[in-house]
Amino acid sequence: MNHLLKNDLTEKMNKAMIILEKELSGLRTGRSSANLLDPVVVELYGSKMPISQVGTVSTPDAKTISVQVWDKAMVKTVEKAIADANLGLNPSSDGQIIRMSLPILSQERRKELVKLAHKYGENSKVALRNIRRDGMEHLKKMEKDSLVSKDDYHNIGEEVQKITDEFTSMVDQRIKAKEEEILKV
Repeated sequence: MNHLLKNDLTEKMNKAMIILEKELSGLRTGRSSANLLDPVVVELYGSKMPISQVGTVSTPDAKTISVQVWDKAMVKTVEKAIADANLGLNPSSDGQIIRMSLPILSQERRKELVKLAHKYGENSKVALRNIRRDGMEHLKKMEKDSLVSKDDYHNIGEEVQKITDEFTSMVDQRIKAKEEEILKV
């Protein structure tokens, strides 16, 4: 029974790490990344869609992002959505292709991005603690219902804490790496 609980907690914590990775991939560093446009949502035909569903996002070089819009009539709408996303990008269209050159990051902007990365990390740690709490509550209920002994309760509880500590350490390492990546000029 305890393996099921540990596997469930590990799976949920892995999902929290995946969310953290997705958030961090959207933070700008010194080079272009197609993930920078992930937060852009385009309103087409009365519904909102991620930019990846209206065109092909690519990075032709280290300082440029391009979007090839599939529907030529939607180029201006996509361009406006990119500008409205407040990502610090200036889109310009050339037929069906929208290009954006990445401006050089100022030291002040880099520090803001580092703060944002730390905020994402803290949100992930809160999620990990909530997952641990839910697991411990489930374990406590199992002990109360006499499904696990007191000794097993304490042993499994220690293992749950160990798993949580490992994932928290992984979050810290990932945030530190992202911080170095952002601050590298």
